[in-house]
Amino acid sequence: MSRYLLIMRGTDETNAAMMAGIDEMMATTRQFIEDMMKADVLVAAEGLDDPGQGVVVDFSGEAPVVTDGPYGETRELFGGYFMIDVATKQEAVEWAERVPAVRGSKIEVRRVAEADETPQGGESDGRT
Repeated sequence: MSRYLLIMRGTDETNAAMMAGIDEMMATTRQFIEDMMKADVLVAAEGLDDPGQGVVVDFSGEAPVVTDGPYGETRELFGGYFMIDVATKQEAVEWAERVPAVRGSKIEVRRVAEADETPQGGESDGRT
């Protein structure tokens, strides 16, 4: 089994459309979560706060620079995720196709790297 993130990506427009029908969206999302629980694939599910409440820490220069949100491009905002544990990427895609979403939004499917796939003690992470 492998873990996959189903990353919810929206825009200002799709987020507004979702909020306009929030009661229906919440009901269908609750049912989707129940379906994943019954299938024993759900690991976690979280929504994120408004991007205007966040900050970005930018490591482009000599010292990190902190910028209050909303930040940069807001064409595709990361709004939350479902983490699932399934046998194949195709199965993760099939769950992603079932995510309650408004027209224009996207779901990014990414496998979560296992501990043995990441650098272990003493190996450089690319930063100095």
